Amino acid sequence: SPRIPRVLLRSKSNKDGLSDKPTPRVTLFLFLIFTCSRFCKSTREQDPIPTPWPHQFHSILVMNYSGILQVIDLWYDWPNGRNFNIIQHQLGNVLYDLEWNNGTSFLYTLDSSKECSSAQLEVGILRPNWLDGAKYLGQQHVDGFLCNVWEKVDFIWYYEDVITKRPVHWVFYTGRTAHVMTFEVGAALEDAKWQAPVYCFDKNDSLSSIPVETMVDGVLKGSAVL
Repeated sequence: SPRIPRVLLRSKSNKDGLSDKPTPRVTLFLFLIFTCSRFCKSTREQDPIPTPWPHQFHSILVMNYSGILQVIDLWYDWPNGRNFNIIQHQLGNVLYDLEWNNGTSFLYTLDSSKECSSAQLEVGILRPNWLDGAKYLGQQHVDGFLCNVWEKVDFIWYYEDVITKRPVHWVFYTGRTAHVMTFEVGAALEDAKWQAPVYCFDKNDSLSSIPVETMVDGVLKGSAVL
């Protein structure tokens, strides 16, 4: 008699009441695919978040604003509620921008000009978690580093090294850019350097003053984002 094809035999067996259900191996395979797809989707949906600033650090920044260059020594000291920007203009003078968490801010020189201006801002220095809520934009190569990029609306685009989690580059909404050259976690400036000079408290009207607009256009003013 002719041989019945194997597929027909299998079909006949099914008609005889054998189960059509997938074997355990097939079931496990389908389960793994489903689980993996859900996990991968969940992973993609969880955008990275910017690393909070350490409570104390020192950083050297190279600033560029429409071709005007500056080098800034930034000292951040959250436990003591203070922030210090020492600003070296290219082939120019040095300005000291001292900010306190109570909103008091001084901008002064230490040369013979004895210039100083002060202001009382509504908000103090930036909190360590000031980037909370920033919008994640993806990854980009900047200054030779692969960076995660976030946007803080109307303030800054913030670039952080994917591997070390250190800041690399900042672009402010005003067009000013900062290239982070060093980032020393835990570095602290001695207390004596945080004292504004006495002529900042002199009520003499002949004292030279630095325009307040210069102060407001500082590097990282807490009042600009909080």
